[in-house]
Amino acid sequence: MSEEQAKYNSNRAPEPVGLYPHSRRVGNLLFLSGVGPRERGKKEIPGVTLDENGNIIEYDIETQCHSVFNNVRYILEDSGSKWENIIDVTVFLTNMKKDFPIFNKLYSDYFKDNLPCRTTLEINSLPTPIAIELKVIATI
Repeated sequence: MSEEQAKYNSNRAPEPVGLYPHSRRVGNLLFLSGVGPRERGKKEIPGVTLDENGNIIEYDIETQCHSVFNNVRYILEDSGSKWENIIDVTVFLTNMKKDFPIFNKLYSDYFKDNLPCRTTLEINSLPTPIAIELKVIATI
């Protein structure tokens, strides 16, 4: 595979839950697969309390946001890019009414020096018991 179409995996970001790389470069663009708050090598999800059946009892969106942003940073850096190169963010929230105000405040803290385009969607659920996932495009 040429350098212009390389696939990258981070040793710091959580393991993918399916058959996909953490990111893929096409030309000077870097496309990240969906990034959630899980941590590499851990079963517990930051900010999430599950019952014995794996259902969410409660969650802390602020804790999950910080973890997602850290994971995005790990993937960017380990793929040869950086936070400041983010040009587009798609946000998936499972509870827009409850979580958007907190997410939006934290987002403004993390992106105050870089203003990528952004789309925020509410969805019913995500593949793992999380409340937020980001889809990111950056330059490299």
